[in-house]
Amino acid sequence: MNEQTTLEIIAPTVEEALAQGLAQLGLTADAVSIEVLDSGSKGLFGLGGRQVRVRLSVNPPPEVFTPAPKPKVESAPIKRKESAPKTARSAPPAKKQPAQESSAAPQKIERAENDPLLETTESVVSKLIDHLGMKAQVSAHYDETDNDDRRTIQVDVRGDDLSALIGRHAETLNAFQYVASLIVGKETQQWVQLVVDVEGYRSRREKQVRQIALRMVEQVIKTGRKAALEPMTSSERRAIHIELRGHPAVTTESTGEEPHRKVVILPKK
Repeated sequence: MNEQTTLEIIAPTVEEALAQGLAQLGLTADAVSIEVLDSGSKGLFGLGGRQVRVRLSVNPPPEVFTPAPKPKVESAPIKRKESAPKTARSAPPAKKQPAQESSAAPQKIERAENDPLLETTESVVSKLIDHLGMKAQVSAHYDETDNDDRRTIQVDVRGDDLSALIGRHAETLNAFQYVASLIVGKETQQWVQLVVDVEGYRSRREKQVRQIALRMVEQVIKTGRKAALEPMTSSERRAIHIELRGHPAVTTESTGEEPHRKVVILPKK
């Protein structure tokens, strides 16, 4: 049996370590297993921090199953029946109608007309972006996955050259989102939870953290020990909780204080 190839990478974050390791191995993410050996620490005021240490293990190639040849079955000779005398001329077969192409358009999230909360949200976010000297199109809608009374408002921002609004590791975007939530809450006199996404950054990021979480689930099941992911935003943690909700083998919980709060994946007892 061939020895499994492993590679240890040290980097500031799990994502960067994964990217570096995949580049060195020349593989895609689905071809390796990831194990976080050291989740690192940011230190005090950014000093004395410790980087993340990750081990990548190349998955063994899948076994190729070759089905056994099926035995030949000799067919019995077919006896022809004598045709009955024609009594009436059969009607010609009906012409087959051409299949009609489906004209169903992709479903869009319906939005109630003249919703004051959504209109206020769009106005506040648009004004903040304008004050920053940027131009963008802003649209807001309710998150349809929410089950409780406190509905999250998803705000989509589209435009050119908006990378400065995201910042490094979305630090600028998170600060912008926090300020926008406070202003909308003050103007509407109610608690408001906003999730601001710029050019689909958060949706791509949430897809990435889901993939990381699923790989960590395999490690938790294999070792029977819990595993902690790196600190994430509340929306990223929520994406993982939703992804693993109802999983038969593991459960999740959030631990720590902001901004170092993280998701822990535990085996079910």
